[in-house]
Amino acid sequence: MPGIWTFADIPDQSGRVAVVTGANSGIGYVTARELARRGALVVLACRSPERGRAALDRLRAEIPGARAELGTVDLASLASIAKFAAELAHPRLDLLVNNAGVAMVPFARTADGFESQFGINHLGTYALTGLLMPRLLAAPEPRVVTVSSEGHRYARFDLEAVHAGHRYSAPFAYLRSKRANLYFAVELHRRAAAAGLPLRGLAVAPGLTRTNVLTGGANAGRGRLYRALLPLLVRTLFRPTQEGAKTSLYAATLPGLPGGGYIAPGGFLELRGEPAIRNGHPALRDTDTARRLWELSEDLTGVRYDLPVRAPGGLPA
Repeated sequence: MPGIWTFADIPDQSGRVAVVTGANSGIGYVTARELARRGALVVLACRSPERGRAALDRLRAEIPGARAELGTVDLASLASIAKFAAELAHPRLDLLVNNAGVAMVPFARTADGFESQFGINHLGTYALTGLLMPRLLAAPEPRVVTVSSEGHRYARFDLEAVHAGHRYSAPFAYLRSKRANLYFAVELHRRAAAAGLPLRGLAVAPGLTRTNVLTGGANAGRGRLYRALLPLLVRTLFRPTQEGAKTSLYAATLPGLPGGGYIAPGGFLELRGEPAIRNGHPALRDTDTARRLWELSEDLTGVRYDLPVRAPGGLPA
């Protein structure tokens, strides 16, 4: 079993510029807070300006002198994503943590007509990362950390099913979107490595964690039984939010961590435990599906990465 890893193990982050999506609550807030605590300049990228402002005020109260800013982005809207990427004040971005998402929500569509869980969790993440790529590649050692789920292994991943409408299953649509997050992170790293770029892409799973992703947002309008039982289940079986943020922070800050991998809790079924590299999953080696998903994502979003090819010496080829 891996040893205990704590926030105190995070090295100095001074000089790094980071964007954390979904940073107004839960794992995203803890991730942003701890990066700021260690000296990073952190942009809290939130859908709601009001909740984002409250989170920023809270962070500054917890960490006086923290270098933190607020940005507004809705991953359910390609127009919002493009606006955020165009208006980001920083020409260099050292770290992007793709944390924002929805979980097991009733069927809905995004502003661009995509099934909401696939559209927000994967396509929004894909588009945002692509539009921020010039800023990422301006950094000497950029990292992109994408939050997947330990449940990805149970997904029946079918590229034909990503437009789910009829026969919609909220749990399976969620797991499919989280498998897509895994494919995206690994394919991003493959493409960057093939181009000779220093960017590292990593996927993480938080394990069972107490957040409001199952009880807030679109899930707040669920039936009375759901609203009564699920919070009790979360409080009883799930870990504190700080524990769930460990894998994101580990992947974002551990010196020398190889890209292209998957970080998850090291315990039983990746539900609990300290961060560990868990690269034995078959999905990590399914390069054909990852490539086809990438090409589909290009077509659906209109975002193409066009990564520059670097020669071995680090200069453009």
